[in-house]
Amino acid sequence: MKKEKWITPINIVMAVVIAALVISASVTATLFDRGAYTRLEKNLDLPKAAGLSEDSLLENYNALIDYNSVFFNGPLTFPTLPMSDTGRIHFAQVKTIFSALQIALIVSAILAAIFCVFLLRRRRYRFLATGGILSLVIPAVVGCVMAAVGWDRFFVLFHQTFFNNNYWIFDATTDPVILILPDEFFLDCLVRILVGIVVSAVLLIGISGFLQRIWRSAPKKP
Repeated sequence: MKKEKWITPINIVMAVVIAALVISASVTATLFDRGAYTRLEKNLDLPKAAGLSEDSLLENYNALIDYNSVFFNGPLTFPTLPMSDTGRIHFAQVKTIFSALQIALIVSAILAAIFCVFLLRRRRYRFLATGGILSLVIPAVVGCVMAAVGWDRFFVLFHQTFFNNNYWIFDATTDPVILILPDEFFLDCLVRILVGIVVSAVLLIGISGFLQRIWRSAPKKP
């Protein structure tokens, strides 16, 4: 079997598509993993901190998660919590980001499926490894920044980068939803996103290596 080149136009395009798929899938899976929040709220005793029953807390959390679905139309309404105008604006901006990531997930999944079939039928496999390697850039950069500045500063820098206002700084008296979304929640989400990206990237690199071994020893298709 002729050795496949690492850097080709199709490999570069596919690396970008696969990286977009891995990242958007990891973020989306973390967003809709409601079980993780249930475990966290029990460990941190969030109902007591927020002054809510567990059922009421989960109702408000689920309303926020439902709102962030790309398929949800309508305003954000919390069942039992008030919300300020600035809070509503911030959550609308957050929804825009999550919706864009969910659209990226759908589009990249379709493109990846089409081109994977096309390339794998021709025993081209390097794009899997290049996509995995490119995906690792995000957790590497985030890890370096967090190591340099710490979690609290990283959290501030993240919001200053993605939002053009300070509406993300909540006052618990006007937006008590922040009491059910403590710093530990956001850190937990970030860790799960990064772990999802790393695991997916390693699997892609491993699959690429596996295909290389079996196809090098097999006769090439006519």
